[in-house]
Amino acid sequence: MRFFRLSKIILIALRFGLDDILLSHPRLRLFRPLTLLVPFRSRLKLPRAMRLRLALEKLGPIFIKFGQMLSTRRDLLAHDFADELAKLQDQVPPFSSDLAISTLEKVYQKPISQVFLEFEKQPIASASVAQVHYAVLHDGTEVAVKILRPSIAPVIAHDISLMETGAWLLESIWPDGKRLKLREVVTEFARHLEDELDLIREASNCSQLRRNFLDSPLLLVPEVYWDYCHTEVMVMQRVDGIPISHVDELRKREIDIPQLARVGVEIFFTQVFRDGYFHADMHPGNIFVGLDGRYIAVDFGIMGTLSDEDKNYLAQNFLAFFRRDYRRVAQAHVEAGWAPRNTRVDDFEAGIRAVCEPIFDRPLKEIYFGRVLLRLFQVSRQFNVEIQPQLVLLQKTLLNIEGLGRDLDPDLDLWKTAKPFLENWMAEQVGWRGLISHLQKEAPNWAAMLPEFPRLIHYHLSQERAQVLEDRLADLVAQERKQSKLLALLAALLAALLLAQVYF
Repeated sequence: MRFFRLSKIILIALRFGLDDILLSHPRLRLFRPLTLLVPFRSRLKLPRAMRLRLALEKLGPIFIKFGQMLSTRRDLLAHDFADELAKLQDQVPPFSSDLAISTLEKVYQKPISQVFLEFEKQPIASASVAQVHYAVLHDGTEVAVKILRPSIAPVIAHDISLMETGAWLLESIWPDGKRLKLREVVTEFARHLEDELDLIREASNCSQLRRNFLDSPLLLVPEVYWDYCHTEVMVMQRVDGIPISHVDELRKREIDIPQLARVGVEIFFTQVFRDGYFHADMHPGNIFVGLDGRYIAVDFGIMGTLSDEDKNYLAQNFLAFFRRDYRRVAQAHVEAGWAPRNTRVDDFEAGIRAVCEPIFDRPLKEIYFGRVLLRLFQVSRQFNVEIQPQLVLLQKTLLNIEGLGRDLDPDLDLWKTAKPFLENWMAEQVGWRGLISHLQKEAPNWAAMLPEFPRLIHYHLSQERAQVLEDRLADLVAQERKQSKLLALLAALLAALLLAQVYF
């Protein structure tokens, strides 16, 4: 099955002339004449960017998501590619309304008219995994109904299998493959894709994020209507907003764009460091802006989580970067076990400084994180730093945040925006504020344990007393055994003397 899927990928790439895009690289131009031997190759009438988008759509959900991520990196792509791939965010071709209604009636086991007072057959949005229709409940509540694409699970399973095979091959033949833990990264990606195929799980993600930001002036998360949710259907509050990518329309509504960019950074760092639970699919198609200036989040299929150890490690690294304390960055990598224990910290520090020092004191428009990440990758490879799969989603989200920030406000100073937040968070984790906070969290546990202390102390003392008595008894038994042996010896000697007198 993997062979057939791989064959299909190659055939689609050739059909849409993606080989022409690849072979346009100066080092590969020598191979371009070979493509003329392909009999079904398209005549390349369509623009190259459109051909790439159409090929990704044809290849399915995983490739569409790859295109979505690329669309946010305008610093890495030509403008025609960035503009065309942006259409993958919310303009994926929808499946038919008849299929959507059929899915709903199969799930609810009743005619759709008995479930919804009104149901709009024309989808309001269509994405790689599902599409959304507006509807009205019988009590008049306006809702958005998300319906999973039919028969999508087998396609994703085949693509994941190919990715696993590719990761295994790369780990086998590429020196950096094992260090990058490619198979673990694919496993992590597959786990989140499986979550996206279960809309009950997505509904629970949405509910959790809404609870984290309930009554927040920064972010609005729609309410979930659980009575209507199913693994293939999710029903939530209908929210109206302006797509965050429509900057001109936001300006017409007198939205403060620079402030909006700063708030986006604050929301991201709040999710990561306060909650350890963050929206991990933050491309522009999933982010809207309400008329009150609040962010509106949709599509909760991919959420990231971080442990307290991960959060602490990341905060230390971010703050060390912001303070240009490259030695602390190097030490944190070694302490976390990400770099070998025998790493020369001073050499590692020098390598990090060479990458990061040139980017400080510059606005976002002059910082190209793609290049920075590439150079950091080269440094980490030199020092055998292991890639952490649990942070792959965070790295992806950071790229999304950078793309959004660059579109909204190219002059945004990411460092000055994030540094006060991280310093405040660290102050709450360490020092007196951190101590008081931890004591408050542990107070209920201590309150529950205090009444049991006398009983536990009595039990402990009783155990000690019992142990002492047992030891004394053992000593007495040992002494008695010694005395018995002595008496037996004396009796034997006495008997021997009596025998001697009788015979002699």
